[in-house]
Amino acid sequence: MRLATRVANIKPSETLAITAKANALKAEGRDVIGFGAGEPDFDTPANIKQAAIKAIEDGFTKYTPVGGTDELKDAIINKLKRDNSLVYKRSQIVVSCGAKHSLYNLAQALFETGDEVIIPAPYWVSYPDIVVLAGGKPVILNTLEKDGFKIKPEQLKSAITNNTRALIINGPSNPTGTVYSPEELKAIASVLIDENILIITDDIYEKILYTKYPFANIASVESKLKDRTIVVNGVSKAYAMTGWRIGYAAGPEEIISAVSKIQSQNTSNPTSISQKASVEALNGDQSVVSMMVGEFRKRRDVIVAALNDIPNVKCLLPEGAFYVFPNVSGVYGHSYKGKKITDSTQLIDYLLDEANVAAVPGAAFGSDDHIRISYATSLKNIEEGVKRIKNAIARLD
Repeated sequence: MRLATRVANIKPSETLAITAKANALKAEGRDVIGFGAGEPDFDTPANIKQAAIKAIEDGFTKYTPVGGTDELKDAIINKLKRDNSLVYKRSQIVVSCGAKHSLYNLAQALFETGDEVIIPAPYWVSYPDIVVLAGGKPVILNTLEKDGFKIKPEQLKSAITNNTRALIINGPSNPTGTVYSPEELKAIASVLIDENILIITDDIYEKILYTKYPFANIASVESKLKDRTIVVNGVSKAYAMTGWRIGYAAGPEEIISAVSKIQSQNTSNPTSISQKASVEALNGDQSVVSMMVGEFRKRRDVIVAALNDIPNVKCLLPEGAFYVFPNVSGVYGHSYKGKKITDSTQLIDYLLDEANVAAVPGAAFGSDDHIRISYATSLKNIEEGVKRIKNAIARLD
């Protein structure tokens, strides 16, 4: 059977594939500790669930406007003003079926053949493929571990060409946990001011922050770039609502209108019930977010200390999100039962097969010297999982 060439040009999501494999092994009776999933292990807060139950009981189960209800758009507008000092109108907001859907629709609305899109690496696994599916060309900007995986202004400037259409920037970062300070963002903004390119800022991990300085994005630190910036966010990570599938984009009216037009032909509206729940998430009690972040911080400190106690493994302390990105290149070249481990994919296979630990190879994120481990799981699982990793590495020749 002949398939469209675009299918051959992309890869399946490595994070979802690893999670599915781990779950399949668990179903077979294997005692697998999963460090692959990018979702909080907390339950959705009760007030949010009750809002959804009320929506069902009230019969709010029909189609809504394609780009989301006015009630949810207003909640998003209030959130962006409250948390980010950014002012938008309803016509500048579109609600989609998750932040990934927002990003995909943006790419479809903005990119075409010949357009270059700058993506700092390590990157979230879907960025390059979303660009490719729109016909664009990902331009990977490699960052250095010694720089905290952050792009430098001069590095960004050298990557911009006449074909550059956009920059995608993510912070806190998946997979590294990197967070740009307001000053660092201002330095990046100074490069972008005189360039005719768009900025897509993926802020989905905004609330999961461990820094002394507050969260900021390009639009909030440089007002002159607001009209060229699209802010992407959602409720999945901050409110433990990954399965509810609500994300949103805020930006120039012309772009948001184009995204809504595309969405009208792929999914129509986001789920009505999830929209009601998201209104409560954004407008309701925010103390649950602080509770989750406090727990994530404890887990981060435990897992970083434990990983750095493993010979040939080095791990930076992330400043946000719920991932660590340890450098495991010191393990490469070692063997087990005559089979040499030479890259992150082989190491991940070894850990799953021999230690019953599921993580994600760094190659999927553009950095083969690393692996990604999610600490969105219990301290018990973290301690046992890292112990298994340490013992498995110790068995290598």
